[in-house]
Amino acid sequence: MTFSLIGRCERTGMFGIAIATGEMAVGSRCIHVEPQVGAVISQASTNPALGHHGLGLLRAGYEAPRALEEIAASDQFVERRQLGCLDTSGLGAARTGSGNKPWAGHRVDRNVVVAANAVVGADVADAMLAAFQREPARPLWERLLSALEAGKAAGGQPDGEVSSGLFVVDRAPYATVDLRVDLHPAPIVELRRLADAYFPLVPYYTLRPRDPNVPPAAEWLAQKGRTR
Repeated sequence: MTFSLIGRCERTGMFGIAIATGEMAVGSRCIHVEPQVGAVISQASTNPALGHHGLGLLRAGYEAPRALEEIAASDQFVERRQLGCLDTSGLGAARTGSGNKPWAGHRVDRNVVVAANAVVGADVADAMLAAFQREPARPLWERLLSALEAGKAAGGQPDGEVSSGLFVVDRAPYATVDLRVDLHPAPIVELRRLADAYFPLVPYYTLRPRDPNVPPAAEWLAQKGRTR
């Protein structure tokens, strides 16, 4: 009962995932991203080990389609899974097992993989893909969240969602954006509320590790003429 997308920024090489589901803690179980390596999603009957396995394959130099084949071959319950993979060249691959609840399917294009299961229809996946591709110059985190919102606007899951997540990496070994919502009646709306507060601070939290003398976040924003 999940819809998600992996995205890559062609200009910066950043990777990220945006996701929402009808169970809690989707951000901790389904998102697998490593800077300068790639990203993997494992959803439906989720097995987080498959995501870690996929990152290991990408790290070893496998292209996304081959990595996905290896992930699938390693799992006896693969027909219950939905998998996606994106590599550093922008090549993507996805697999929707036959045991997924309808509507279930995926979309793959350069720099993006969309996957959805137990959603109202194919329009969810199509809307997410179109939204992600609409303005490629925007920051990756904004494109991913906008695409997730487009999936919800197209119907999302019939019974709604309760958790969501947004995770983006650049070149540092830690996340540039890592936002999660759990046990919320409108987790994508709440994710947007958090994002609107956090996105203006992305440059600040990128700068502060290199310069601990920068002022507190609120003061920094005020100096930039912005408010949280």
